[in-house]
Amino acid sequence: MDTELTHDLTERFTKEFDAEPRNRLLQNAITLNEVDQVALDHQLARTIDRSMSHQLDDWSATNQKQSGRCWMFAGLNLLRVGTAERLGVKEFEFSQNYPLFWDKLEKANHWLESIIDTADRDVDDRTVAHLLAMPAEDGGQWNMFLALIAKHGLVPKTAMPETVSSSATRQLNRDLSRVLRQAARDVRARATDGADDEELRELKEDTLKVVHQMLCLHLGTPPTSFTWQWRDEKKDFHRDGELTPLEFAERYVTVPVEDYVCLVHDPRETSPYGRTFTVEHLGNVVDGPPVVYLNVEMDTLKRLAMESIVGRDGQPGEPVWFGCDVGQMYDKERGLWDASLFDYDALYGATSDMTKEDRLHHHATAMTHAMLLTGVDVVEGPSGDTPNRWRVENSWGTDKADKGFWTMNDSWFGDYVFEIAVRRDALPADLREALDAPPVVLPAWDPMGALAD
Repeated sequence: MDTELTHDLTERFTKEFDAEPRNRLLQNAITLNEVDQVALDHQLARTIDRSMSHQLDDWSATNQKQSGRCWMFAGLNLLRVGTAERLGVKEFEFSQNYPLFWDKLEKANHWLESIIDTADRDVDDRTVAHLLAMPAEDGGQWNMFLALIAKHGLVPKTAMPETVSSSATRQLNRDLSRVLRQAARDVRARATDGADDEELRELKEDTLKVVHQMLCLHLGTPPTSFTWQWRDEKKDFHRDGELTPLEFAERYVTVPVEDYVCLVHDPRETSPYGRTFTVEHLGNVVDGPPVVYLNVEMDTLKRLAMESIVGRDGQPGEPVWFGCDVGQMYDKERGLWDASLFDYDALYGATSDMTKEDRLHHHATAMTHAMLLTGVDVVEGPSGDTPNRWRVENSWGTDKADKGFWTMNDSWFGDYVFEIAVRRDALPADLREALDAPPVVLPAWDPMGALAD
């Protein structure tokens, strides 16, 4: 057979396309409409019920706007529930701009340390190339959220409100990337010329000073302390005086975040269940809590998420932070996810039979977004209670879905959810024990190191 794409071959393709009357109808439809409107299984979409047997949320959804802070929003949305109750208010938001500032500065330091560590490698080395490709990302994972809280605390939104750049980070990230890549060039050149670690870290400090200035200009200067006062739902006034961010977090975060662990579903044969993993060069806070996760089977992931929402041992339920591949099989206007929501195969005459493992191996999926599970529809079956569908607090505003709350059929959970954070004591004894094993180190470019944004 010819290796070249010949005119005869393309002419045959065109004739075969034109010979099928259905193709002309589809061509007319798709040239005038978005393809998802044509491929959508409307009958399936109509049958997705939004009601849940267990629903926790009675608050408003938030909006990350044009930024990649979903993992922060999801984490802060988990924490704000208890904080609002402690304050006696219905609605409360932590500042999302405050952890963004510190994440950017910490990531710059973490990234520059990785550049120093790999300065003896060729610039085309796969790890170095991976680092240079993404010097100033917005995204993150659960353990990175915990690291920021532990070191920098939290503040209410009034203490550090949004700015243009916190709500739309593209230009800030562009300028940070330029500064960091130039610093990487200089670090590598100095290392080649024989500079020692002290000299390289002096250069790093000079770069961090510039990064800090840029962040202050774009995001504002983070408060070192602030006066905290508020009025509760009963109109009673409260004043707590001058607090640091760490003091505020200690007093008003009711969720014991240090007790939470990260579980993932990675079905690749190279990633056995019941083992802990980490990813090389992944993180934000140097010497902070490492990004470590425990790989478990999907049924375990679902059961633990369900039990967290429903509640166990007489304790009330709580929302669940999770990470997923958000852009697959989703209807943004209606706020729906289902593994079969679109029939692309029928549309294109293709056959899609890749498993989740196949998609991971072939770069067809990864964790891209983090949100909060706030409800679950539980059905009774012969083998016990199982989830039927899930309610999700997204951070894309309130004008879509059910005022910003989405509905996920359980089929989609199995295919596209990768990660959840749950309390350690919710795990069975064997998995709690497995958490203490030294993690397997995956390379920096492994898909399980993807950052949700």
